[in-house]
Amino acid sequence: MTTNVQRKTQGIRITDALIMLFVGLVLLICLLPFLHIISISLSSKHAVLSGEVTIFPRGLDFHAYEIVFQDTRMLKSMGLTILLTATYTAASIISISLSSKHAVLSGEVTIFPRGLDFHAYEIVFQDTRMLKSMGLTILLTATYTAASMLMSICAAYPLTKERLKGRSVFMLLIIFTMFFSGGLIPEYLLVKQLGMLDSLTSLIIPGMISAFNLIILRSFFSSVPASLEESAYLDGSSHIGTLIRVVLPLSLPAIATLSLFYAVSRWNGFMDALFYITHADLYPIQLKLYQVVMNSMVTDLTAMEGASQIEVMPEGIKAASIMFATTPILIVYPWVQRYFVSGIMIGAVKG
Repeated sequence: MTTNVQRKTQGIRITDALIMLFVGLVLLICLLPFLHIISISLSSKHAVLSGEVTIFPRGLDFHAYEIVFQDTRMLKSMGLTILLTATYTAASIISISLSSKHAVLSGEVTIFPRGLDFHAYEIVFQDTRMLKSMGLTILLTATYTAASMLMSICAAYPLTKERLKGRSVFMLLIIFTMFFSGGLIPEYLLVKQLGMLDSLTSLIIPGMISAFNLIILRSFFSSVPASLEESAYLDGSSHIGTLIRVVLPLSLPAIATLSLFYAVSRWNGFMDALFYITHADLYPIQLKLYQVVMNSMVTDLTAMEGASQIEVMPEGIKAASIMFATTPILIVYPWVQRYFVSGIMIGAVKG
């Protein structure tokens, strides 16, 4: 009996090992085309034509990505798709927030409200600390956006200079951070070790630079004619002076566009505040609204047990909370829209 059990155990182990090997091979086969495509996109034209590229790039070159980001038709198509998706989603959320409890329960709400009711918004605004959280979030977003743009400009401008030694290595390291990170726990331990817990710096410094935005800004800076910078140097301007007086004014649409990206990402940021902030006075608006939604869910469960009654479904509160948090960004967007359009199209024509 013992021998049969041992043989069976060994057989199971062998089977498990074969299954793991098979799964690993399948994952490798699925991953190889993806790695091959990435390698081709990052390789030089000569290496691609000669068939030297496998799963590792040869002759690191980012020109293909520059062409993609400068294709106005592709950017317009992507923008139109995002616009249609966002419009439908926003209409649905607004309808739910303005609909009656019965209409939400019965699933009658689509993109038009049914049984107009503003009680969900009354619940969102009845918290006296809500406006304080809103003001804190506005200050946090403005500070974060300014600091992020400053760091992005200081990093992107030198990377446009061919005389910068190790420029390709720096770009490779920046792109590496787009696919891999240290993880949530190491980041939390680092923030704690630096003494930034329960501080607004924990919401600013860790995510101050976006690799994606940095690459876009570098592409915009590269589109500035070199003759203008050379003229500034002949007039005695320094590198910083040339950046401030020549490059930045010509890149104002790009700066406005990326500032909007940074502002939206910080305004909608919620997970980092949930991990790093425990003092209620430092809650940003997203974390405050999260508490409103969670409290409404608890109230709903209590009502189901017969302990109390509620008038608004949690779905309505969630929808009203989303609109409350999104409206300030929607108000700001029209002011930078003209820069946004120019920022997307700039760099398509050089010279």
